[in-house]
Amino acid sequence: MKVSTEIIAGVTTFLAMSYILAVNPSLLQATGMDKSALFTATALAVILGTLAMAFVGKLPFGVGPGMGLNAFFTYTVCGAMGYSWQFALTAVLLEGVIFFILAVTNAWKHVVDAIPDSLKKAIGAGIGLFIAMVGLKSGGVMVDDPDTLIAMGDVSSGPGLLSMLGLIITGLLVAFDIPGALLIGIIATTLLGIPLGITRMDGVASLPPSVAPLLCKVELNPSEVLSFDMLTVVLTFLCVDMFGTVGALLSLIGGTGMHDENGRPYRLNPAFLANSIGVMGGALLGTSSQTVFVESASGVAQGGRSGLTAFTIAVAFALSLFFAPLFLAIPGSAVCPVLVIVGLYMLPPIQHIDLSDYTESIPAFLCFILIPLTYGISNGIFVGVISYVVLNMCKGNWHKMTPLMYVLAGLFILKFVFL
Repeated sequence: MKVSTEIIAGVTTFLAMSYILAVNPSLLQATGMDKSALFTATALAVILGTLAMAFVGKLPFGVGPGMGLNAFFTYTVCGAMGYSWQFALTAVLLEGVIFFILAVTNAWKHVVDAIPDSLKKAIGAGIGLFIAMVGLKSGGVMVDDPDTLIAMGDVSSGPGLLSMLGLIITGLLVAFDIPGALLIGIIATTLLGIPLGITRMDGVASLPPSVAPLLCKVELNPSEVLSFDMLTVVLTFLCVDMFGTVGALLSLIGGTGMHDENGRPYRLNPAFLANSIGVMGGALLGTSSQTVFVESASGVAQGGRSGLTAFTIAVAFALSLFFAPLFLAIPGSAVCPVLVIVGLYMLPPIQHIDLSDYTESIPAFLCFILIPLTYGISNGIFVGVISYVVLNMCKGNWHKMTPLMYVLAGLFILKFVFL
């Protein structure tokens, strides 16, 4: 291990994933949470989760609030379901505790194996479309319409125009494979918004905003903690987080060459444990569920192979705490292009779904399309699981399903019928 190589790898990953400092507060503030406090909470959560990855997982990966998980937190739990952000933080904490138990006991493998691969792929891709829709709406490119539900916004001026210019700039940066393309795209679009009167700068550097408005705001009210809604929210957080973490870890560890002769990756369980620590800590700090960032691949490509890379990522995020005014000045139009590109990054798994097998493709498609169209990740997962079980039962494919799938389908049917 060469120290300079690990440090360069850490800085590279920081540049690739630092957009979360702008995006996460921008999304979560819609719940009523304080945006300045969210910036600090996001940075501290990344630092905590990534340090856990450095010292527990001993792997070169960054950990932070997951895209899709923050959207579910905001637009489903606090939006469609109408719960407070304190309720959502409580669900994140409970998810983290369950995640921790599954990691310690190594039982997470059974949960992951219970869900069919086609649904796992559809969930990730559906979340990608959902994130892109959130971005287009926040940037004024997509607007509400009483007749058609959604319509094209005004892209000839104002936020819509800035969003389209940002999409072109960010798209070109990504196409030319520029390191830190998403962060550079955010900065360029933000600066372009100054002459357009959309970006309002209030300094560049300052002491970090207080996290006090969000710190330890979970509410362990028995009537809510033991409710069916809490169960479904926690299960959704857990499923999305676990599947995303498994997929990210398998691809990232494969890129490091840290696996045995049979292709089984090393240190998968410690990595899960580190991620669960990040989830619990993030909930107490005041932000949504955390996951391993696939952008860590940029650091792996630079030669990052140990926890020193992760430690460097954490140090870089610690330094970024002193640039809150810069990140908080970023308008929704500058966040829009990043959300669209991240949504694109999440689409590739669907190409591996067998569309000719309708017992696989129909549930996968329902899951994939209902997540964005109903503005609810849980809706897509619920319908996907139910339809998968029903179709395969009717076809006599009992061997394709585990007992847990039947249990989940039953719970989700009860949810739709009685709640």
